[in-house]
Amino acid sequence: MDVITPEFLNSLTISGLPSHNIKLKVGSPIMLLRNLDQSKGLCNGTRLIITRLANHVISVRLITTNNNTNEVYIPRMSMSLSQSPCPFKLIKRQFPIMLSYVMTINKSQGQSLGSVGLYLPILVFSHGQLYVAVSRVQSKSGLKILIHNRDKRPLAYTTNVVFKEVFQNV
Repeated sequence: MDVITPEFLNSLTISGLPSHNIKLKVGSPIMLLRNLDQSKGLCNGTRLIITRLANHVISVRLITTNNNTNEVYIPRMSMSLSQSPCPFKLIKRQFPIMLSYVMTINKSQGQSLGSVGLYLPILVFSHGQLYVAVSRVQSKSGLKILIHNRDKRPLAYTTNVVFKEVFQNV
C-alpha cells in the first residue's frame, strides 16, 4: 500500500493554490488569489503591501488606492481546487496570497497605478493588450517601457496591431 506523506503533499505546486512555504516580510508586495471582500477592494488579483505579520493574520494596505492608512486583514483560510489534477481532494490552510513584484498585462486590467514598468521582449499582438498596459499608469512620468529585439538591442518602438493611437497623448 502506497502512503502519501505530508512532505509529498507540501511539495506539490498546483496553479491556483499558494505554495506551502512562503517567506514574507513587512513591505513585501503581494497579490490576493481569492475574492475576500469586494466592497473593500479585496478581489482576486488585488495587489497589497504587508504592514504587519502574525501567525494567523496578515495586516496589509492596498497598493492601488491613494489612502495609505486603509489597513485590512488577510486571514489564513482553507483552500482547495474545484478541478484538481490529483486523484484526491487537496485542502490547504494558507494565506490566499503570493509574492507579486510583477504581473501580467491581463492581471493589471482594471487597476490604476502610480508607476508602471513595461517590459516588452516580443511584439504586443493580443487585441487591446498594449492599450491596457499603458493605460494603467496615472501619469506620463510614471511610465517606463523597455523594448528590445531578439539580439537584446534596445528599440524605440513596438508593433501595436489594434490601437496605434494609444501613443498619441503620451
